[in-house]
Formats: sequence, structure tokens, C-alpha cells
Amino acid sequence: MQGNFLLKPVGVIHSPYKVSGEAPRQGRLSEACCEIEVFTEFEEALEGIEEYGYLLVFYWMHKSDRGKLKAIPPGSTRERGVFASRSPSRPNPLGFCLVKLLERKGRRLKVKWLDALDGSPLIDIKPYVDELDRPPD
Repeated sequence: MQGNFLLKPVGVIHSPYKVSGEAPRQGRLSEACCEIEVFTEFEEALEGIEEYGYLLVFYWMHKSDRGKLKAIPPGSTRERGVFASRSPSRPNPLGFCLVKLLERKGRRLKVKWLDALDGSPLIDIKPYVDELDRPPD
């Protein structure tokens, strides 16, 4: 398949990080609380989410440079392709984080460990299920 396709945001992320230099390079490196606001039309999709302590949050890194194909990962001096890095600069800047769910209030989820910039479009949320998501030993 070639060409373009459309992703529809299902919400927006509210975080204390306004510019990329403020965000942690990985969500688990910060205990800051963030809020995920799910749009009204998708509120029903949150039913049962409180049963999970951890979630996988997928978002669009809307302020990333989409033209870069190489990056130098933190702690490295060697440049490598962005598909071999966690760089936010990539052709399709889809971000994801494993977050800890702290609270749900209606359409809003309070979480920690999220590294998204404030205003990032929310693409999807999935429950983290240890038996499925953790690689075998």
C-alpha cells in the first residue's frame, strides 16, 4: 500500500511539557502527572479502563521534525537510523508510552510516565496486559 491515509485523533494530551526540551526522553524518567482528555464522541470507549493499572498510550508527536532519517540516541556518539532509535524525529512521528493510570474522571484520565508534549493529539489507548505485552524470558 502506498499513499496517504488519515488518522483521526480521539483526544488530546495535557502535560506540563510545552517544548521538547522540557519533556523527559522517556516517560518512566518522570513522575509528573499528565491528563488525557478523550473527546466526547469516544467517551464510551473508556468503559472498563479502570480495571487496568497500566495503559499503552499512542499519540502524534505533532512538533517533531519529520524530515530526519538519522539520529544520535542519548548516551551514544554513533548516529543511526531513526527506526533503530527512540528519536521523536521520524517520518511518521507516532509516539507511545506505557503509563500508570492513577484516576479516571469521566472523559479524563490522570496518568504518570507520559512524555508527550502539551496539546499532542491522542491516537489510541490500549490496556497493558503483562502476559501479552512482556516478552518471554
